[in-house]
Amino acid sequence: MSTPPNTPAAPRWHSARPWFTWLVGWALMLALAPRLDLANLAMVLMLTSAVASLWLPGGISAGASAVAVIAFNWAFVPPRFTLTVDLHQHALLLLAMLVVNWIISGLVIRQRQLADAARQVAEREMRLRTWGDTLRDAVDPAAHASALHAALADATQAPVAVAVLRGLGAQPEDDSTLHVGPVNDEQRAGLAVCIRDGRAMGSGTGRYDELPDWYLPLRGRGVTLGAALVCGMGTERNGLELRTHLQALCDQMGSALHRSLITAQELQAREQAQLQATRNALLAAISHDYRTPLATIMGAASALHDQADKLDAGQRRRLAGGIVEEAERLSRLTDNTLQLARLDAPAVQLRCDWESAEEIVGAVLRRARRRPEGARIKAWIEPAMPLLWCDALLVSQLLENLLDNALKYSPAESAVSLQVRRQSSEALLSVCDRGPGIAPAWHERVFEVFQRGDESLRDRNLEARSQGAGVGLAVCRAIARAHGGELRLRARAHGGSCFECALPLRELQDAPPEEGPP
Repeated sequence: MSTPPNTPAAPRWHSARPWFTWLVGWALMLALAPRLDLANLAMVLMLTSAVASLWLPGGISAGASAVAVIAFNWAFVPPRFTLTVDLHQHALLLLAMLVVNWIISGLVIRQRQLADAARQVAEREMRLRTWGDTLRDAVDPAAHASALHAALADATQAPVAVAVLRGLGAQPEDDSTLHVGPVNDEQRAGLAVCIRDGRAMGSGTGRYDELPDWYLPLRGRGVTLGAALVCGMGTERNGLELRTHLQALCDQMGSALHRSLITAQELQAREQAQLQATRNALLAAISHDYRTPLATIMGAASALHDQADKLDAGQRRRLAGGIVEEAERLSRLTDNTLQLARLDAPAVQLRCDWESAEEIVGAVLRRARRRPEGARIKAWIEPAMPLLWCDALLVSQLLENLLDNALKYSPAESAVSLQVRRQSSEALLSVCDRGPGIAPAWHERVFEVFQRGDESLRDRNLEARSQGAGVGLAVCRAIARAHGGELRLRARAHGGSCFECALPLRELQDAPPEEGPP
């Protein structure tokens, strides 16, 4: 567990371990003094000094070794209980003990420092890796400003503040700027200067060295999207190494913010391009596909207007029927193109409610059977079919488009089936015909906007194909996907096509709240 921010770590010599080691060592020497000679007792003393230096700083360890040698002279070197030495070899022994103790303590302390430095490097590497993983999976990196604040505080044990811009081109003084951590007016101004310049400021940075704090920019690619303040870093001993580590944390945040904002801009531009493409496609459909029915309506209407007295009743009925038929086609084309534009728009909202499949199919059949070919439609609904959570008008339009295509491209004597059944957790609405079918290569392309099918089919039924605008199936798939479902094309075994719309079934308690109008 890391030390809480602003809480200094306790010095090593405050630990009881080195002093307990010395206590055990002296107790052992006193116990073994009657049995061991002076050289062996000196080895015990050096071992105790080496073990104690694992926890003591260099100066304290050297001083403790010197005091221990003096005490060893007083307690064990003849004449005992005095600081005098009778034999020269005993003086040499004491001097060697002191030097060896210092050397061993120095080596142990150096290894301990290297271990501490390696552990610090490992901690920083782990912090960078963890921070990078956090930002890589973040949808909105700005939401992790508090996490950056915590990472900087953990690395420095000092007060920290972070300022994050919420958009490209934003200014530090904007109200949308996100601030984490308390700052005074002077520090807030320093963060703003750091963001504008995109360079670090403070002690040891070469810019405003007189400042007691560090100001570190959150740098993206060619842009600065925030800054971090680390207080009281003017007296930091390893300032360059620590500042480099902190700057790496800030740059990771800056790069993640830059990627997120660029991605958002790309998404917005893509949506705008999609909307523009839809508008262009609608204009192309209006300019091209509306001409034929309008020309037919204008021709029939002109004939009725100019030559009504020369036409018999049958001719007038045929002309009036042509006007009605072309007007209905024009209405369907208009509905399809407008629905396609609506469903392709971002964040489209549906007018969903609990609807009965029987009522939807019944309404579709009543409208379809007003046409002469509508008598070929055979409908079947699975008994006890659950209610559908859907937009009834859109689902009706989907079925009408599918039935219109099936009647148009199937032989006049063949039946067209409309079925609704339950399949696992989905409602399957299928429209099947016995027409010429669709080539496998077109099974997906046929759902694209303004695709009218393969040329071979067009050659066999040119008159029927010329009547299509190429938006009906695209609208059907868009309606299915807007409901969380899918529209698929399946070839029938003995010829023909079957379009299957799978809509998810919901339980009554799982229904989302009613949505407002789009």
